[in-house]
Amino acid sequence: MNAAIDAGSVLRFPVGVRLQHDRTREQWVLQAPERVVELDEIAHAVLVHIDGRTDVEAIVAALAAEYGADAGEIYGDVLELFASLLEKRMLAFAPQLS
Repeated sequence: MNAAIDAGSVLRFPVGVRLQHDRTREQWVLQAPERVVELDEIAHAVLVHIDGRTDVEAIVAALAAEYGADAGEIYGDVLELFASLLEKRMLAFAPQLS
């Protein structure tokens, strides 16, 4: 990975990667050409917030509010998920707007 993820990072799904419900598996997946990553409920809850505009800090705050959790407690887990998906090229950094 070329850059580190931090609270101000904005992520997006790369071209060809999409979040979708797989009716055969009866679960949410990240689908890419010739690849599928099965998601648990927590990963799905996080990834629905990926829109290419919202930074990590705002995603964590939204999740904390939605689930009544402490943002500090979930921040590390969110970063870990994002780092894993960046490594697999299932997420990418959104272009910086000037």
